[in-house]
This record gives sequence, structure tokens and C-alpha cells, in this order.
Amino acid sequence: MSIDLEGLLRSRDAERFSLFERHLNAQLVRVLRTIGFDVSYAHGEGPYLFDKQGRRYLDHLSGFGVFALGRNHPTVIDALKQVLDGQMAGMVQLDVSLLAGLLAERLNGHMPWLEKMYFCNSGAEAVEAALKFARYATGRQRILYCSHGYHGLTYGALSVTADPLYREGFSPLLGECAEVPFNDLPALERALTQDRVAAFIVEPIQGKGVNLPDDNYLAEAAKLCRKHGTLFIADEIQSGMGRTGRFLACEHWGVEPDIVTLAKSLSGGFVPLGAVACRRPIFDKVFDRMDRAVVHGSTFSKNDMAMAAGLATLSVMEDEGLIARAETMGTELQALLRDRLLPMELIKEVRGKGLMIAIELNSPRALRLKAAYTMIEQARKGLFCQLLLIPLLKEHRILAQVAGSELPVIKLLPSLTIGRDDILWTADAFESVVGDAQSLGGVWDLGRTLVGHAVQASAPARP
Repeated sequence: MSIDLEGLLRSRDAERFSLFERHLNAQLVRVLRTIGFDVSYAHGEGPYLFDKQGRRYLDHLSGFGVFALGRNHPTVIDALKQVLDGQMAGMVQLDVSLLAGLLAERLNGHMPWLEKMYFCNSGAEAVEAALKFARYATGRQRILYCSHGYHGLTYGALSVTADPLYREGFSPLLGECAEVPFNDLPALERALTQDRVAAFIVEPIQGKGVNLPDDNYLAEAAKLCRKHGTLFIADEIQSGMGRTGRFLACEHWGVEPDIVTLAKSLSGGFVPLGAVACRRPIFDKVFDRMDRAVVHGSTFSKNDMAMAAGLATLSVMEDEGLIARAETMGTELQALLRDRLLPMELIKEVRGKGLMIAIELNSPRALRLKAAYTMIEQARKGLFCQLLLIPLLKEHRILAQVAGSELPVIKLLPSLTIGRDDILWTADAFESVVGDAQSLGGVWDLGRTLVGHAVQASAPARP
């Protein structure tokens, strides 16, 4: 008996939030309802989402960067259907996967100095594998990571993630991990000199805040790592796969890392898929004997659905010229946002590479505006950003995100397939929302409501 999935979804749709609240994360439901993001999306196509009333939304969140191809790309769907219809003999485990070999070959073609590939199920898993490989290959234990860096929430990845929000209450974490300031070469050199360091892991462009490196930072950091026998790991999970106008973001600065981690958009948004690309000597040290052929792996890591989706994703990127498109569209969008927003005193900066973009807010100078801004930020740091995102969604149907906890930064991660109409839609919407806030419009009434929620949320629980 087959399952009527369409009928099941239709008949139970009214319970979407109550089921999630009852059986999954009730606090997430509370957050969505508080900020007015409790929209029931019905389907997605390309860079757009559609609700049950058929209204179209421009998705600048893209599942945290997963949907670089947009949603439901027909080429990837076709590849997945071929896997299902082909009834392939996947995951025998005591065999090798042709699809995995083909995908590794295609990926290594974009990173020719990295000859070996390991597949897994997520970005966090990729980071875990990279840390293990680095420790074993170097015979060292210490790992350096950057302030404001984010690498995932499993124990190894969390141990090299700087934000205390994610770390609180989960200690002790992985030992021998130390934080160094981002963009600080002298601090990195001191840390490398003082300890025998296995690896330095860094996002070429930090996801939490969209922080860009200084022009010489990554190249000089790589040189320092080589000098001290330390492996250089580039976490390209969000910044890679063409998002910044290069296959890897580190290409902007001419850097060839020893290990690269990929995930998110690698499967076109359909199937969990992560990858670790590394230099051959690193890989060969980890898997150096026949009895060590299985010292690291994952049951579903080379499944046919994920491998086929990865191959199809690369084909779409190449056939549609999405890497060059990301650079072109990103340059145009950033220029338009700067032209519209920088004259407003609420905006400090528009920055980014390609279609990984940040709009950073600024404490205003005008007394009434400054007083209102300060009130909201004192209730909860970064709350004013959320205040702008609510009318952006409600009035202009653009979905975006705050770039990190307590950060006055809005991040845009649109599909690489967006067009010029979408860029104009974005610029018009931000100009309207920021302009309303700057003129002390209705957005401030919403602000007082959010302040009340923030105060209530931060109050200690009653005994």
C-alpha cells in the first residue's frame, strides 16, 4: 500500500506549527510567531518561495546557503529520479561507488592541488573529518580557530566555534583548541610559535557577520602555517561552490589550502552531502594500511542519491555559468544597496563578495533616533536588525536573516540564479524599510513590542 503524501500534507497542514511545538522544538515555534515569520510556505521554485495564497517571496536566506541553484532545479530532480528508477545497488559497503569516484573527479577538477576526497553527510561532519585527518597526519593535537568563527555544532566542530551562545553548557569540549583573533597575523604567528599546532581552521569569509579578511591575511596565514608545519584548513561550507564569484572564496586571495571542507549547496539542496578535499600526503597518512581502510567513514556518506545530486549540481553550475553570474549579480546588488542605503545614517556599511553580502547597521547621530535605537539595543543587542527584517518580510515579501547572535548585521545569501528584477526588488525594499525606520515611522511601534518580548525572555525563571 503506497502512502498518499500529498493528501497527508493537505489534510494535516493546519497542524504544521502545533505538531512541531508538541514533538520538536517549541522554542523555535515561539521565535517564529514572535517575529511574524510563521508563514506556511507551500512550494519553492528557483529563488522564490510561495505561500498557500500563492504570494511570491524572494528568498535571501536560501536555507542558510543551501539553495545556491534555487529550489527544485529540474536537472537535479531528473538525476535523483534516474537513481530511483535505476534501482542501483548502492551502499553495499564492501564495494566502491562509481558515482562517488566521478563526483570526486569533478570536484578535484575545481581544486587541482587537492587530489583526495572524502564524502560525508553535512558541513559539521566535514569539519570533524578535517580535524581528525589533521591530527593524525601531523601527529600533533592543537587546533587554532578564529574569533567569530563558526564551524558547526557537533563536539569537534563546536570546539572550534567561537560564539559562546552555542558553547554554553556543553563543556568540556575537545581539548587542545585555541582561539586567535581573525585578521591578526601577529597573534596567529605567536600561537603557531608557542605550540606544535596540527591545523589552523578558518572561513575565508566568516559567515557570522560576513567578515572579510584583509587583502594579505589568508595568503600570509598560509605561509605561516607552512613555516611551522601546520595544516591550513579552509572552511568553504558556506562561502564555497561559487557563492562569492569563485569556486572557492579563498581563490580571491590566491590561497591553496591543505584541506577544504564543502557542504550546503553541494547537493543542490536535496540530499545531505558534505565533502573534505585534501592533499594526497595527508589522506595517505590517515589511510596508510589495509587494516586502516575503515578508520574513518560514515554509513550514508557515498549514497547514490547524494553522489548523483552532487554531479547534477556541478553540471548546472557549469552549464548555466553560475559562478560568473554570482560575481556579476553580487557586484550589481552591492553597488545598488550602497547607492540607496549609505546616505542613511542607520547604515554603516554594505560589504561582501559575490552573493554573500552584509548590511551593517550604525548607531544614528540624530538625538530622537539615537534614543530609540539605544532603547532597542539595550533590551537585546542586535534586536534592531530583526526589527527591520519583520517589515521586510511582511510588507515586501523578502526573507533574510540576522548574520549572527547580537550582531547589528543583516546577511543576504540569495540563490545564484537571481536576476536584475530581483536585485531591484531587494534594493527598493531595503530603501523603504530603512527609510521608514530613519523617519521614526511605524516600525518603532513594532520595536516596543519586541523590546517587551526580549525583556520577558531574559527575566530569570520563577522558582
